[in-house]
Amino acid sequence: MAAGKSQRDASSFWWDKAGWQSCMLSPLAAIYGSVAKKRMINAEPPQIDLPVLCIGNFTVGGAGKTPTCIAFAEAAKAEGFKPGIVSRGYGGSFKDVHIVDPARDTAKLTGDEPLLLARHAMVAVCANRLNAAQLLQQQGCDFIIMDDGFQSARLFYDYALVVIDAARGIGNGRIIPAGPLRAPLAAQMQQASALLRITPNHLKGNDASENVIRMAACSNKPFFDARLVSVAEQPAEGKKFLAFAGIGNPQKFYDSVTELGGEVVISRSFGDHYSYRPEDIRKLLAEAREANLTLATTAKDYVRLREMQLSVEGDWLNEIAVFDVRLDFGREKILQRIIKTTRQNFLERSLEI
Repeated sequence: MAAGKSQRDASSFWWDKAGWQSCMLSPLAAIYGSVAKKRMINAEPPQIDLPVLCIGNFTVGGAGKTPTCIAFAEAAKAEGFKPGIVSRGYGGSFKDVHIVDPARDTAKLTGDEPLLLARHAMVAVCANRLNAAQLLQQQGCDFIIMDDGFQSARLFYDYALVVIDAARGIGNGRIIPAGPLRAPLAAQMQQASALLRITPNHLKGNDASENVIRMAACSNKPFFDARLVSVAEQPAEGKKFLAFAGIGNPQKFYDSVTELGGEVVISRSFGDHYSYRPEDIRKLLAEAREANLTLATTAKDYVRLREMQLSVEGDWLNEIAVFDVRLDFGREKILQRIIKTTRQNFLERSLEI
């Protein structure tokens, strides 16, 4: 596969073996880690009178939280709940609490992930996660799924499921800014209820999460497995693509195109949650047409592109192939077990109040 150049962000060294960059940033990482640890261990987050399931991860970057939240939202509905999803709305401009309307809102207002999540359950965005949860409660939701927020101590959770990408694990194992960890791993492991290892369907061996899974076993933390399955709106087999993405781990997307039988001839990577400009789209369109390639991107990128429909001439949105992912838990009743445990923990918490 002849892939074109990809832009690598300044933190790309996080996912390699620790080198000189990490060593130079170690003093700052020690300070950051100390503050993050104190916040996680000593904070007393506010509570809401509803069961709260937190979907988090140990590191910065895409680990699979969005498809995990979607899977739990659908499972909660199947169990008879009316789930609501709390999101910070990263990348959005809303300052107050807001219920996401996927038909009218834009990624600039709410962030891209809330728009995807809102297709499956009611979503409230707000930096204050308690306010978001309370608004969902007022709207009749009876089970809260918190998208991220594991380290923030902004809302008490009854169960914390930490998602790990089997392909990248925890990178070099260092704390921000020397590595991708959001807080010392031991402190995060202490607060986690369980771990969910997500393995891309194309991954064969080379499980970068093995050390973390062993640590979880030593800490008596249960861990579960799911596979990340690629899906496409249109058949990809035999087609050649210019694939572009502005997500935490673009390579995961490029691999998914290949998994479905497509060929990524050129790849173009942008920063996570990148806000595309009209000139970006024009350049991508021109490059794809010149090379006789089909443009391809992720569902998360596509919701950001829709709001630019009037800024770039032509029916270009229909030229883009959209790829998404879903989680396959096999035959195990993992989702139902975790939802049941979350509710049981909430009932025990309620008796203590």
